[in-house]
Amino acid sequence: MGNDILVLAQHQDGAVKKPTLECLSVARALAAATGGKVLAAALGPGAAKAAADLGAWGAASVLVGEGPALAKYSSLRWTRVLAGAVAKQKPAALLTSTSALSRDLAGRLAARINGVLASDCTKLSAAGGRFTLERPILAGRALVTASHGGDRPLVATLRPNVFGAEKPAQAGACATETLEVTEDAADLRVVVKEVATVKSERPELSEAAIVVSGGRSWGSADGFKPVFDLADALGAAPGASRAAVDAGYVPHSMQVGQTGKTVSPVLYIACGISGAIQHLAGMRTSKYIVAINNDPNAPIFKLADYGIVGDEFEVVPALTAEIKKLKEG
Repeated sequence: MGNDILVLAQHQDGAVKKPTLECLSVARALAAATGGKVLAAALGPGAAKAAADLGAWGAASVLVGEGPALAKYSSLRWTRVLAGAVAKQKPAALLTSTSALSRDLAGRLAARINGVLASDCTKLSAAGGRFTLERPILAGRALVTASHGGDRPLVATLRPNVFGAEKPAQAGACATETLEVTEDAADLRVVVKEVATVKSERPELSEAAIVVSGGRSWGSADGFKPVFDLADALGAAPGASRAAVDAGYVPHSMQVGQTGKTVSPVLYIACGISGAIQHLAGMRTSKYIVAINNDPNAPIFKLADYGIVGDEFEVVPALTAEIKKLKEG
């Protein structure tokens, strides 16, 4: 095992996602401590296009994997390709952001390369040949600090919006290397038939700096409209509790919580959400939390930095109107 830090880039047709830039910023700090270089790997359509941005953000070398074999995501094939890259490059750690992709891939990859998996990290540093990390456990009710050193590589997923993304003042030269991708019948045990994407002008929920979420109390899909209005006024991503999703008000893609998406925005506004522990597990690391609820004893207020006790049907539209006035000058 060497001293380099490898970042698995997550991108959409070559457009590098913000959490990957955060991973590269962390990787530069780790590489400075280990005495190694920052490497990056980009797989799938648009990987070659992503290489330029990865280099600008500090990657000294980018491993590019494209072609028909990687046209659609497959955890089996991606694991095999990445395991081969790790065997060749021998990095001390492999980083990627916490996402649906990494939840599917990171554990399998760690097992394949005989590595150590640390998921959803909120802190990560290196010193004296060891990595020190912090990650939430018990549905976010506790944080555990752990360290790792030795001959086994660390595979760590980093929670989005927790680590800053700071572009280097001057990036060095970046080399690119094409990964060898071969067909293997064993990869076809699981086949991705289609990836459904929804185009939206709103920010991606798991990456947004501001999230506005609503609960079941909004009563219906039409009744949920004030949540969307407030989100749009703030340039935020709309979210929802599991109860609102189960009631059919909004799709599951908007669900925040233990069985939905984990978010860590700068500002999280909970509108009519009581604060079940499963929901808190998905948003409790938000920097600032504002709760709007007509029940002064709602559990959400114990976690909130600011609380408004009042009818969300009155408070949220009034808040939206005031924000629009401020933006109009």
